[in-house]
Amino acid sequence: MNRSKELKTRMATRTAKAKKPTSILSYWTLRYLLIISIGLLLTALVTFWWIQQEAMNNRMQTTGLLAQEIADRSVGIDGELTITNSLDRLVEDRKRFFKLTVEMCVIITGPEGELLYSQPPLTDAEMRHKLNDSLTDSRSPEFKAASAEIRGNQGTLGQVIVLQSKRSLRHIPQEEITFFSIIIVFLIILSWLTIYLLSIKLAKPIQRVAAAAAEISSGKYNIVLKTEANEREIHELLVSFQEMAGKLQQFEQSRAVMLAGVSHELKTPVTSIKGLLHAVREGVVDGEEAGEFLDIALLEAERLQRMVADLLDYNALAAGIVAVRHDRLEAAPLLEEILYQWSLTQGEEVCEPVLQLPGKPLILRGDPLRIQQIVVNLLNNSVQARVPGRKLQLTLQLTAPPQGGAVITVTDNGTGISPESRELIFEPFFRSTGKQSLLRGLGLGLTFSRLLAEAMGGSLELGSAPGEGCSFVLRLPLAV
Repeated sequence: MNRSKELKTRMATRTAKAKKPTSILSYWTLRYLLIISIGLLLTALVTFWWIQQEAMNNRMQTTGLLAQEIADRSVGIDGELTITNSLDRLVEDRKRFFKLTVEMCVIITGPEGELLYSQPPLTDAEMRHKLNDSLTDSRSPEFKAASAEIRGNQGTLGQVIVLQSKRSLRHIPQEEITFFSIIIVFLIILSWLTIYLLSIKLAKPIQRVAAAAAEISSGKYNIVLKTEANEREIHELLVSFQEMAGKLQQFEQSRAVMLAGVSHELKTPVTSIKGLLHAVREGVVDGEEAGEFLDIALLEAERLQRMVADLLDYNALAAGIVAVRHDRLEAAPLLEEILYQWSLTQGEEVCEPVLQLPGKPLILRGDPLRIQQIVVNLLNNSVQARVPGRKLQLTLQLTAPPQGGAVITVTDNGTGISPESRELIFEPFFRSTGKQSLLRGLGLGLTFSRLLAEAMGGSLELGSAPGEGCSFVLRLPLAV
């Protein structure tokens, strides 16, 4: 077993070494250099072949023009075939003018195909051998021929045949080959240099992001990246990473604050319950006072239970594991029942809530239990924000705006929400200053209510507050 584990460990180590990643600079430059080199070399080979074919065609056309010129010069004034001593000089001049090679052969034959002239000199047998190879076999490895008829007053007087070796026809001067090779090498170097510089430019911001990610993984969230970049995508990457680092830092701070807050809030009732029960058990209090201590301990236990329930509900809904129904509901009877049940538990400091309904019935799509949770939570928040010494007035209004859906607005005449708290009112574990002295909660009520509204396809927002008090707007979809 031990040897088997050692073998597996060695194989894993070898695999990790074999799969060691390479840098962008090495990966891209080497592969791009290989690809561009192969591509340019293939292009060069095709280009050389094409140049050879074009050179052969052009030289054969030139050879045909030379054959026609010799044929025209071979006819005298009297219209008869005439071969003069100046023909050799004409051939040599045309070779130099048209840049033809010394391997060219000029043959003039008579009407019966007899040899009348050749340059260089050939015997009749040699002539016929060359002509048979070039004229009867187009794939001859030796020569290609261009011919022109010699025409006079009596018709065709003979034929001029100019033979060129295929090797000379395909010949490309060394200067051209050298120049073309220099161009290919220059293009390869330029292409490699281009991708090298681009790779360096691309690798630098990625290296900065990788270094910043390493710092974040080690717990350092306070990082600063240089986000200046000409490329839009790289700039967006750096800015997004910088913003992500900032958000992570905020989340880490919020997590620490939340953990400290939750620990403190849960510790307070536990400590209170422990102290009260200890006093009763040790006989510090007895009789009616002991009963009062137990009642206080029971209230603290209920508060603790409510805190834990809020925390569990929030975590479950945030994780998406709480089922929310989407039933067809009549809005007016549902709101009337919610207000009636809630009013039964309120004291004289709360006036009877006012319910304003539209002229026609509205059919909602949602979960009646979740809607009740949201509305009751909003009503309880209004009670907590009541101005001491003044009765709380609540208004619950149901409307159907033209843009669709149903809107439930809860308005009170309480202390209201300060401007600096309006942006944070739905944040988890946030509690305004006024409430902190009155209630030891976790600050999850509004956050949980908003999550419930969104789970039903609606929304929960803070409305435009009047001079005092505040209003919350619950939007829910209508049943189709």
